[in-house]
Amino acid sequence: MKKESQTTYKVGSLREFAEWTKSVVRDRKRAPGVPRRWFDSDETAARAATDRVSAETMVKLLSPGNLAVLQAIRHHRPASMRELATLTGRKEASLSRTLKRFAELGIVSFQDGPHRTRVPALIASRVHLEIDLTGHGSAVAVDGARGGRGRLTIGLAG
Repeated sequence: MKKESQTTYKVGSLREFAEWTKSVVRDRKRAPGVPRRWFDSDETAARAATDRVSAETMVKLLSPGNLAVLQAIRHHRPASMRELATLTGRKEASLSRTLKRFAELGIVSFQDGPHRTRVPALIASRVHLEIDLTGHGSAVAVDGARGGRGRLTIGLAG
């Protein structure tokens, strides 16, 4: 198991995490001082460090109206932002801001379309929101829809 930082996170496989978890169950003295966040790669850990979003922000972003936009992208595969605006009844400027935020979080992406249009595409299949009620922190993870590896974020109870 590779230790990336003394207190922030570790990089390791699910198998390594499972083995460590079992050892802590057998001997709780192994738990103190071990980072509370585990990732599947250094790349994922670096992305997580810059992808901070509060649980409150994510809940607001995933409003019924915005979920309808994601569903429209998934089901209709609009050829442009204008077409998506027509499908959803939203103004293009508002829609653009919302989709930009979704893109920053890895939920949607944009491809270049004909005549300088931007074609929105849904690239995430699910969003996991973990809220720690003890105040030790929360985490948001996005799983890729196209066979890509999503972020592995595991919070350990404190």
